[in-house]
Amino acid sequence: MVIHDEKGDAIGSPENAWQIIKSAPTAFAGGTANARGDKDGTNASLKIFDVTGDVVVRIFGVCTATLVGAGTLEVGVTGNTAGLIAQVSDATTIAASDVWIDSSVAEVGIAALASIPAASVIVNGLDIYEKTASTDITSGQIYYVCMWRALTQGSKVVAV
Repeated sequence: MVIHDEKGDAIGSPENAWQIIKSAPTAFAGGTANARGDKDGTNASLKIFDVTGDVVVRIFGVCTATLVGAGTLEVGVTGNTAGLIAQVSDATTIAASDVWIDSSVAEVGIAALASIPAASVIVNGLDIYEKTASTDITSGQIYYVCMWRALTQGSKVVAV
């Protein structure tokens, strides 16, 4: 397993191992125009990981401050916005210490590795986004952990 710092630089080694990177966007502030969580703003689809080439990923969210605002929230790529973490229909169900892996958000403080969504192939450098819709999410915080492997030479995932 190769661990990366927040800039995407490898801390460990072996080629072809799962690599791990964390993306920690600013807190939700959907009551402010174009901030994270503003369903109508420029960050309604917030890029959380920049992908180059073809990769395999497994991703989950960790809530550090309970979300406020009943908006929907999902993680995926353009054209498949809930393809990596299924949509939560009411973001207020994501509370501090929850591990967000699916639409039920029932994993408090721990989630079995087998429960984290199955490995997904992302092709052609499609970036990974968090999407807010229906109602603004006005406060709270989630960071994301992405476990990834390159499928083609030069492919990578970098936190935004």
